[in-house]
Amino acid sequence: MNRKVVVVDTNIIFKALRLKNSFIRRVLNQEYFHFYAPKFLLVEIFKHKEKILKNNTQLEDEFYEYLNLLLQKITFVNEDIVSIGNYLEAYRLCKDIDEKDVPFIALALELECDLWTFDEPIKKGLIAKGYKHFFELE
Repeated sequence: MNRKVVVVDTNIIFKALRLKNSFIRRVLNQEYFHFYAPKFLLVEIFKHKEKILKNNTQLEDEFYEYLNLLLQKITFVNEDIVSIGNYLEAYRLCKDIDEKDVPFIALALELECDLWTFDEPIKKGLIAKGYKHFFELE
């Protein structure tokens, strides 16, 4: 089975961690998709762990149990596999929108796949610059 490759943004993971019975979790659990993220995502999760737990619809033990399952569903990639050209293009696209998205866009460019994000400012900014490779579910 050919699986659709998708780079997943931080905000998708934060929503999945906060909302126990969410549409996002159902998508993340589908075998049809192969989700990737830069290792930077792990830093973001642990940096904002307390905030995620505070706004959570589940017990802390359930949160950690799902986090463990979620981390197994995502292939985390070292940023150094991304070519300099793709990293520079991602920086060009993101620099005046949100530089924290550079590793995600660079990885999507490298893998030639879509980015899954709910970050409307980054989406609108990227679309305005000609980037249109977003994961959308109908």
